[in-house]
Amino acid sequence: MSLSRIVLSSGRSVELTEIRMSSTYAGFLEGYPCKPVNDMRTRGLRHEAGKAFPSTPTHLVPPRLDYPDGTAGAFGPVEVLPAVACVGLFRSTTVDPALDPVLHRSALAVVWFQSALDIPSGEDTDPALRDLRWDDLARDYEL
Repeated sequence: MSLSRIVLSSGRSVELTEIRMSSTYAGFLEGYPCKPVNDMRTRGLRHEAGKAFPSTPTHLVPPRLDYPDGTAGAFGPVEVLPAVACVGLFRSTTVDPALDPVLHRSALAVVWFQSALDIPSGEDTDPALRDLRWDDLARDYEL
């Protein structure tokens, strides 16, 4: 049973079957949000997705960044990611049309950021998430 269903820009329907949400900067004690901090956070989330779903490819949706002021510190300008970091497992029908659709599905682990604690669903889903290139990124598997 899925948590939600999203229709991608390509027209493919995908199901969100698992999601993990956390505060983007949870545990951030010192410094300020900047490119090196954000790169470390996105690498960590991709690693987390890889460990959670080891036989599934992982994709990072490029996040929307906010630059609240023009000043730069020791590590460059302030660069803020959206407040909620998400790791989700999506499933759909097969990518390879030659596979038996009764015995096979496709899957993709996705890392993305969003501003609110909402489960992405339907037309309200962020366009960046809806623009996933499923056929290029997902992998078929046997049930």
